[in-house]
Amino acid sequence: MEHYQINNSGDERAFLVGVDVWSSRPLLSLEDSLRELSLLATTAGMVVVGQTTQHMQRIDPNTFIGSGKVEEVRDALDDMGAKVVIFDDELSPRHQRELEKVLGDDVRVLDRSALILDIFAQHARTREGALQVELAQYEYRLPRLTRQWTHLARQAGGGAARGGAAGVGLRGPGETQLEVDRRDIRRRIAKLKDELQRVRQHRSQHRQQRSRAGVPVVALVGYTNAGKSTLLKALTGDDIYIADQLFATLDPLSRRVDMPNGRHVVVTDTVGFIQKLPTTLIAAFRATLEEIIEADVLLHVVDTSHPNVLQQIETVEDTLAEIDVPPIPRILVWNKMDLWGDRPLPVYAGSSDYSAEVATSAREMIGVAQLLSVIETTLDECAVRVKLLLPYQRGDLISSLHESVTVESQEHTEDGVLLTVQLPPFLVERFKQYRV
Repeated sequence: MEHYQINNSGDERAFLVGVDVWSSRPLLSLEDSLRELSLLATTAGMVVVGQTTQHMQRIDPNTFIGSGKVEEVRDALDDMGAKVVIFDDELSPRHQRELEKVLGDDVRVLDRSALILDIFAQHARTREGALQVELAQYEYRLPRLTRQWTHLARQAGGGAARGGAAGVGLRGPGETQLEVDRRDIRRRIAKLKDELQRVRQHRSQHRQQRSRAGVPVVALVGYTNAGKSTLLKALTGDDIYIADQLFATLDPLSRRVDMPNGRHVVVTDTVGFIQKLPTTLIAAFRATLEEIIEADVLLHVVDTSHPNVLQQIETVEDTLAEIDVPPIPRILVWNKMDLWGDRPLPVYAGSSDYSAEVATSAREMIGVAQLLSVIETTLDECAVRVKLLLPYQRGDLISSLHESVTVESQEHTEDGVLLTVQLPPFLVERFKQYRV
């Protein structure tokens, strides 16, 4: 199939390759997937100068797209002055080696996974984020050492995660260490996993403290650039970093939100998802993703105005299933309604899996009050009605209950304070000894 030129300016020039395998059933069309890949490349700091597609019955075991198509790509790279070719699907180490061999030493061969990892390396702003990205990059690179490291030898300095400059797909750990071998990398991977295990334990302790305090946790999930950070800012009024780009937020950010009924919750913003998210990245970000798994309510934020909004919802649901998120109550938040207008909302086939749906424009503060009300209702619906007898000396617990749950009645008796309360599931066990 013919290729076409997109533009002809910029420094690091990239050429995209998309493949349509007849037997596959992707969520996005080839055209839409390549459009998303182009956005990823732009986010990584590259200029996309052209693209081509290949329709195949099956993937070629050697060059992924077949020798004839590879020659066509090589000619296109020469014509457009591009030194980077990016495949929309993850390449096997064998595919990578064969393509590098045919396309030559002056061409870098990347795939969508390498591109996403690079963007994460650029956007990691905390030590936890940098550790998780570094682990994902090492595990991705381990089977691809042979030619990847000769690229790295030509780069100056360390990766973006360490403040240095490097080409796209090459940011991150160990860029100048040509002699590094698999044993060194495995040792580093083991060390990173140990460090991240300590991070997980630290986060777990924080969650336990919130649980003991009786504070419900609401986690924001969604496709990248759906407006999660903007919604968190709308809910809290805090000054939160917001950018109209893919993966602007990597590190979980938690803020207290005061509810209309006087209680408060903790709302946590999490990393956005995308189709074909690298499996190494999902595994490495386990510490971050556990904030979702341990939440009491999920707000699935979607960009209503996006032409592929239904496919994006499906991608997020698939990813939540992949990380084993339990059946937590979920609210579908149709965001960016200011861009959608008065048209009827899209119809999502799985809407029955959600406790409620709310239309919002976080940027314009539309629907935010209604969303808070729906969160309250959802938390109350999950609660269990119990009677508790608390000793008078546990005034701290009584105050905590008034701040975080619905107290239906309170009576002072000889033995203590008798309360009828609506307890969320995560608090039932904690107050078990006080139940009557």
